[in-house]
Amino acid sequence: MSEIMYPPESVYNLIPREEVKTEKQPRYMSKFRTTVVLEKKSNKDAMRTMGPVKAEVPSPEKYLRKHSKEPKLPEKKVYSKAGDSMDTLRKPDVPVRTDKPTMGIHTKKDFIKTNALENIMAVPRRQQPTYADTSRGHKQLLEKSGLVPKYIKKKDYGEIPEYLQQRNEEAQRAQEEYDSYVKEQMKQGAMKQLSDEERQNILQGLKKNWEELHHQYQGLSVVTDTITKKFRKERLDLAMKQLESDINVFERFKTIYIGNN
Repeated sequence: MSEIMYPPESVYNLIPREEVKTEKQPRYMSKFRTTVVLEKKSNKDAMRTMGPVKAEVPSPEKYLRKHSKEPKLPEKKVYSKAGDSMDTLRKPDVPVRTDKPTMGIHTKKDFIKTNALENIMAVPRRQQPTYADTSRGHKQLLEKSGLVPKYIKKKDYGEIPEYLQQRNEEAQRAQEEYDSYVKEQMKQGAMKQLSDEERQNILQGLKKNWEELHHQYQGLSVVTDTITKKFRKERLDLAMKQLESDINVFERFKTIYIGNN
């Protein structure tokens, strides 16, 4: 059993003591409380999520009836009189058994001659060209087969499209503007055109420098286990790539301009 701990006995505990009431500090109330409450009420939408407070309850007399939601067709009208509007669309009545057909009606029309004349004067129907793709004579339209040269018979066949003409004109206009700019710069003395001999000398020098760097690159060790080896390999890679791009520029373009500065 657990031992119950009692306070030590003392004579002073028999003297009644006054209860000390701890006064609570006044609760903090913001001076903006009223404005915040008003702003919240003004921005609050009524019945946003929970719906209206009191919904209209359907009356027990208006319960769901059978076929009440099905679409209703208009009422059927019976046209029995001769003056009705639907009388012209109605078929004639079935003849009665006692009715007798009209006899003795003859015509002077010669159906043989009229049919022959109609066939002679008729325009022959133009037959669509077809082709057989199987041994049993299965036919297909020739126009959609791709065997008919219909594209080469177009009016604009073999001509340059309009968008390509516009593109060529824009490219030519840009080239003319560039040429005029280069001429102005050359007149002012700001640019100089390299001769063919100078271009070849520079190209040979670039190739020679690339061969020297390539020889140094081939002499590198296979294992780059130190930072110095790694940096040296990266430096040679960048230098060789720059030389390769310069060589490509000098080989592609025959006319090269340089600045005098």
